[in-house]
Amino acid sequence: MSLLGLDVGTTGAKAVAFDLGGGILGQAYQEYPWLHLGEGKVEMEPEKVWEAVKVVVQAATREAGGRDPVRAIAVSSMGEGVTAVDREGNPLRNSIVSFDSRTEEQVGWWEENMGRERIFGITGMGLHPMYTINKVMWIKKHEPEIYAQASRFLCFEDFAIFKLCGEAMIDYSLAGRTMAFDVVKGCWSREMLEAAGIEERLLAKPVPSGTVAGKIRREVADELGLREDVAIVTGGHDQPCGALGTGVVSGGMAVNSTGTVECVTAAFEKPLLSDSMLRYNFCCYHHANPGMYLTIGFSFTGGSLLRWYRDNLGWEESEEAERTGRDVYEVIISKATAGPVDLFVQPHFTVTANPWFDPHSTGAILGLTLATSKGDIIKAMLEGLGYEMRLIMTLLEECGVGIRELRCIGGGAKSPIWLQLKADLFGREVKTVEVSEATCLGAAILAGVGIGEYANAAEAARELVKVKETYEPRPELAEEYERRFEIYRQIYPTLAPLAHRLRQ
Repeated sequence: MSLLGLDVGTTGAKAVAFDLGGGILGQAYQEYPWLHLGEGKVEMEPEKVWEAVKVVVQAATREAGGRDPVRAIAVSSMGEGVTAVDREGNPLRNSIVSFDSRTEEQVGWWEENMGRERIFGITGMGLHPMYTINKVMWIKKHEPEIYAQASRFLCFEDFAIFKLCGEAMIDYSLAGRTMAFDVVKGCWSREMLEAAGIEERLLAKPVPSGTVAGKIRREVADELGLREDVAIVTGGHDQPCGALGTGVVSGGMAVNSTGTVECVTAAFEKPLLSDSMLRYNFCCYHHANPGMYLTIGFSFTGGSLLRWYRDNLGWEESEEAERTGRDVYEVIISKATAGPVDLFVQPHFTVTANPWFDPHSTGAILGLTLATSKGDIIKAMLEGLGYEMRLIMTLLEECGVGIRELRCIGGGAKSPIWLQLKADLFGREVKTVEVSEATCLGAAILAGVGIGEYANAAEAARELVKVKETYEPRPELAEEYERRFEIYRQIYPTLAPLAHRLRQ
């Protein structure tokens, strides 16, 4: 038998079938588009997301073969996005996703009526436009006819679970990303919902990661070629699932995930709701490993910066990739200048996150001359992403979140060039793991916990996750990046006032 981890991500859906030892039996990926509607509005078509989910589940299970039939599916997903659905789960409008910033007016309302400190003390979330509760409030105010018709407002994990088995359940970690969940009590916050004017019945039922939501619907099982006794299990927010699938299940461990969004996710034993956590906009919410908590420091412009380069400047690299059969991002990274460059990229190409949470900041390239090459620009992009992550780790340590071991996953973990740069720039060793699809593995572990194949998530992760490679910082380069990092730290405070004027 096999366990299937389904990840409903920001740019596409991925399904990976694993055997009980963590070996990959089959996998598939299907991309879907964003809709940029202007004025900070970014949406997705939920039916296209659901169609992609069906495609990848069917393809991954077909590749796994009938000898290892899928017994359970758990769902990992992007955070914050929301879909209004009717009683049958049919979407009433497009999904509003994390990157959408139309909800700034709601942020001002919360600031005036409750205040950041109180909100953080309840939810563990810093006040920001991205959180789900703000999107629901926006729909209620600006699209009252949609709000009146809605039976539920679902995030993407509970949307997929509802489609698969007919039960609206959300795990604690993703519920935490709504800014409506009480992080200490482990339930929807009555105070937050009453203040927002939103009834609890409109939200999915929150439960721990690894909880069985139900059996797959017969018609869905028939369509996907699955058995009718397949269990559908709660997984988690993608970053906690990735942490679980990387073996980050004890304090002092962290994972650096480079996907569309780049994150550092650090685990700890008890809720951490200090003033410094709030000051630097570090959240505190439930781990997908029940009983633990974590925080994430992230940049919305992670690997999507390379996608921007590919689409706007990388036509030569795209042609080379097509001609040679290599991955286009591998080709782009291979063109990066060797060694540190005297060029800085501030990678705020979308709304920025920690520590600034400034929706008006913009991307910037500093230090351009007539001698600047494309290789310099590529290297500066990679370094800029690295400086953002190093800043986050530096501030986390100020908050008392020590990181003694850093593991890397995602697209960046497939490139030895990028991994060595991370070690040099972070000034610490970084490790990769044998299974590259860590987020789906984390979800699959939770599927196994749900049906009793594993005693608990932490024990399974320690058994299944193996370190593959370790990259050590090169002392001479680590010292050089230390100097450049101090320059980088001055860029945002210097440019922010100009960026705000540009946004106006």
